[in-house]
Amino acid sequence: MTDRVLRVGVVGCAAIARRTTLPALTTNPLVRLVAVASRSRAKAEDVARAFGCEAVTGYAALLDRDDIDAVYVPLPPALHPEWVGRALAAGKHVLAEKPFAVDEKSAADLVAAARAAGLLLMENFAFLHHGQHDAVRALVDEGAIGEVRHLTAEFGFPPLPDGDIRHDPALGGGALLDVGVYTLRAASLYLGPRVAVHGAVLRTDPALGVDVAGAALAADPGGRTAQLAFGFDRAYRCATTLWGSEGSICLDRAFTAPPGLRPVLRLTRQDLVEERTLPAGHQFASLITRFARTALGGGADGAFEGPAEDILRQAALVDAVRRAADAGR
Repeated sequence: MTDRVLRVGVVGCAAIARRTTLPALTTNPLVRLVAVASRSRAKAEDVARAFGCEAVTGYAALLDRDDIDAVYVPLPPALHPEWVGRALAAGKHVLAEKPFAVDEKSAADLVAAARAAGLLLMENFAFLHHGQHDAVRALVDEGAIGEVRHLTAEFGFPPLPDGDIRHDPALGGGALLDVGVYTLRAASLYLGPRVAVHGAVLRTDPALGVDVAGAALAADPGGRTAQLAFGFDRAYRCATTLWGSEGSICLDRAFTAPPGLRPVLRLTRQDLVEERTLPAGHQFASLITRFARTALGGGADGAFEGPAEDILRQAALVDAVRRAADAGR
């Protein structure tokens, strides 16, 4: 393991960055947060003061710096093709907020650019790095619920306030790209990389011009199925259930477990209902460690390829949901 630290800049001052990823960056011993950029000098200075780094006016000025090895991009998804592309052209590794891309083509273009430059691209799905999912996989591997037959993944919350950027189609808004992507990623996590979409529905709000809810049916080549549901129009829910031949496993905070929460895993069999309180975990801290270690490793043994393939598969699933929903209208 190298003794170097990864020098990181942040392209944008989004609320998600301030709330989750910036605190994880500033406390990780593998990382030095160098600077944060905003189009507004006042906003950049405000965030820089809070996190002990330098303020930069304008995203391009941050990318021009030679004291930054990697950038975190929490911009709206429709801005990723430009700014992730420019970061790669400037020789920076990139951690981009989910969804990495609004469609499969833009994802493929950026992955191709990263591969040509020998740089790391990673999508910020922090939930993948929480230990509760390791606990689920360990139970599945030991046969606690027999053979997995079906996955249910649900993520939704009440309506967003007027003017929220997730209502803006020009910025890549909509429920599919904001919360539906989590359910699709859970399907890949538990059913494998060959999972495919077989049907979908998206409900669009005509006044907003974006989808506010949806559902999809997916399956792997072996016939294991997934039922996915998401939306901006319902009571909060953030859950996954694995249903097997001999039982089921449920997580109630599958995607958004905060650092202090000890998640509860529910294991159900014919003769058993057991609730296990799992250790708390900081999924954003774990993600930053994974990103830093991979970037500092320089892509040895193809380490950059796994995250790139994950991005491509995820974008393909998003496009497949859109095509299935269009076909069903």
